[in-house]
Amino acid sequence: MQTNPRATHKEWTAFAVLMLPLLLVSMDVSVLYFAIPQISADLRPSGTQQLWIFDIYAFVLAGLLMTMGAVGDRIGRRRLLLCGAAAFGAASLAAAYATSPEMLIAARAVLGIGGATLMPSTLALVRNMFRDDRQRAQAIGIWQGVLVAGVALGSVLSGVLVEHFWWGSVFLVNLPAMALLLVLAPLLIPEFKDPRPGRFDLLSMPLSMAAVLPLVWGLKEMPSEGVKLSYVASVAVGLGFAALFVHRQRTAASPMISPDLFRGRGRAFGAAVSLNLVSSLAMMGSAYFTTQYLQSVLGKSAMEAALWALLPSVLIGAAAPVATMLVQRGMDRAHVVATGFAVSASGYGLLALTGTDSLWLLLAGAGVLACGAVIIGSQLTDLALGAAPAEKAGTASSLLETGQEFGGAMGMALLGSIGNAVYRSEVPGSAPAEARETLGGAVAVAEHLPARAADALLTTARGAFTDGMHVAAAVGAGLLLASAVLASVALRKAQAQKAEPEPEPEQALI
Repeated sequence: MQTNPRATHKEWTAFAVLMLPLLLVSMDVSVLYFAIPQISADLRPSGTQQLWIFDIYAFVLAGLLMTMGAVGDRIGRRRLLLCGAAAFGAASLAAAYATSPEMLIAARAVLGIGGATLMPSTLALVRNMFRDDRQRAQAIGIWQGVLVAGVALGSVLSGVLVEHFWWGSVFLVNLPAMALLLVLAPLLIPEFKDPRPGRFDLLSMPLSMAAVLPLVWGLKEMPSEGVKLSYVASVAVGLGFAALFVHRQRTAASPMISPDLFRGRGRAFGAAVSLNLVSSLAMMGSAYFTTQYLQSVLGKSAMEAALWALLPSVLIGAAAPVATMLVQRGMDRAHVVATGFAVSASGYGLLALTGTDSLWLLLAGAGVLACGAVIIGSQLTDLALGAAPAEKAGTASSLLETGQEFGGAMGMALLGSIGNAVYRSEVPGSAPAEARETLGGAVAVAEHLPARAADALLTTARGAFTDGMHVAAAVGAGLLLASAVLASVALRKAQAQKAEPEPEPEQALI
């Protein structure tokens, strides 16, 4: 039996170049964390505009991932990567020198478009460049670690930059990396695309966005604003369009998402996408509590909280390589993924033990939970891409990433709503209305109260928030343990069998 060719130094160098856009796209999710006060003072956005400055990037990114993955399969993944780099760089420049809230919102939207082209392109190119199973698993483990690290680093970098420069500097840091990518990618990264892509289904694009955007918006707003009719209606509209989108993919002559991805060997792909969604749900659900705990319960400044939140990264960096090594030494991947779910569940167990002054216990719980998530993500991503045909790598990558976006939104909605419900039930009705709604509201109210009344309100509110986190952690742990059992059974049935080396996809001259 022939073996797939092993990657050389050129492919590994190209892989290093690909990590640049991945790091920056993930960092842009949190890079405004410390810049928003300066932006507010300079551009004076309204409350609604400020929310859109924050959220428009993630919404556009989530809404266009599937579309851009399919586009990359058709026009070439390197070409899409370069287009995305150019758009990301231009939008970063426009955002840095925005003179109005509307201009900054528009620039952030274009950044989301660029991000939606870059993320699936990087993962699809990893699938195409690394044909050897062992090397691909190693590369995907690194890819997963860079993705997680970028979100954590974004807020810290933001704090450092705005302390020494003006707020636009948080966007200008993107320019050198994008310029380097535009120069090196044509030299190092070969072109890959589907040799028989079929016509692009134009109707699927608006259907996918109409499904994703209302769902993500409704789910993300519920934890902070409560289960209001408008958010429930938004989720219902998204689900309705999602049903239409699925129907279109099953009936169209040339669908955006080929149903073949989920058939035969693709059953492993479907199982991996579903389980990865659950892992993202747990990860983002915990982040909703840990970030508030550091600032509003322990009283850390935003910069201090961001720096403390980096500490669990010491553990995270080793998780994916260890998981990959275990699989390559013969341990069943289903058992490794199940172990990852169990590890994440134990992280929630630690969070359930925290009091109102448990910094190290909180960090330990967050680190253990994140380690489990990285183990799960690295193995499921490798399994999904290995099960998907190489010519559909862009589409497969975009589905994985869209599932992660959905999972994150669902985690904040489900666990955040549970925590908020407990909080509201424990804060007495005699407290001011703003304090009864959220812990942040209680902190804001306490600033205007006499010392004794403020201490009493904060003690009650912090205890209520911590109790809410305990209940949400118990629900999260139960969900993860159930997923561990499901993974051990489903993945053993669905895992793709070792196949003969696949033919190379069409490759353009470089």
